[in-house]
Amino acid sequence: MSGCAPLTVAVLAGGRSSEHDVSLASAEAVRRGLLAGGHEVLWVEIDRDGRWLWHGEPLAVTPGQGLLGADVAFPVLHGPFGEDGTVQGTLETLDVAYAGAGVAASAVCMDKVLFKQLMSAAGVPQVPYRGVRAPRWREASAEVLADLESLGLPVFVKPVRLGSSVGIVRATTEAELPAALETAFQHDSMAIVEAAARGLEVECSVLGASDPIASEPGEIVLATGESGWYDYEAKYSPGGMRLIVPARVHDRVRDRIREIAISAFVRAGCHGLARVDFFVDGEQVLLNELNTMPGFTSTSVYSALFEASGIRYAELLDRLVQLALERHAAERRHRH
Repeated sequence: MSGCAPLTVAVLAGGRSSEHDVSLASAEAVRRGLLAGGHEVLWVEIDRDGRWLWHGEPLAVTPGQGLLGADVAFPVLHGPFGEDGTVQGTLETLDVAYAGAGVAASAVCMDKVLFKQLMSAAGVPQVPYRGVRAPRWREASAEVLADLESLGLPVFVKPVRLGSSVGIVRATTEAELPAALETAFQHDSMAIVEAAARGLEVECSVLGASDPIASEPGEIVLATGESGWYDYEAKYSPGGMRLIVPARVHDRVRDRIREIAISAFVRAGCHGLARVDFFVDGEQVLLNELNTMPGFTSTSVYSALFEASGIRYAELLDRLVQLALERHAAERRHRH
């Protein structure tokens, strides 16, 4: 049994994004963890066309009427149409408690440029970057390329609103930039171009609400060694990466990572959970991005970092659904 009273939890899985299969794996792990904790689970699968299915049949929902009578929803969805505020808005209209970030924080953190602009306003040190909109690229490609020169080479070109390293290209020469941008524009109308950062890739998990806690930071080590980068294959192929916890950094650097992770979580208005990614070079700590619904199997980085910090998977799930209920109750006390 879990540490909290048994609940009925609607687990949302799949979704319209290219991370559909990753979501199914995460959601299945969450389902098993909740069942092991004594909770009842209602499995709601969202197919690649965006249809909500209950026992394989289309699910009809009514605003203000909740979701299948569940106490709380757990949207284990990655990427667009799941992690970007759209599903969160739907759950708000249904008047159901749900785990994870709300509408605004989900939308801001999904948009890599918006998130970086928010962090820049707070003076958080980050990897140098430029945002490129598809219309500007079509109209003034020479100007765009000239503007990108200040980032140096190599650079990483990414769709602004996508995750799991989908659509990312590492460009090592200026000649490779046009094709890299076109690849990004296949997924989004805006791309972000980031300078290559030196040092270690370090990730830190955050849990809570207004007074969140941070896990021990972990270091990502790729099977390909220093010549590779943390792409889709490295993230999801067996043996593609290994996690070293705690990260091999000085204690004061570890404290700085946790401090920035919590600060970014609070400034972005996050709730429940997030994984915050960094590049660390000696004493220099650069924030890269924040993921409001990271991979969530029992061996994924988010949960593995908390496991190493003394919070087991079942307890993590319990805390998240309780946080969701507390937020929902608090919001209902407001008059709109």
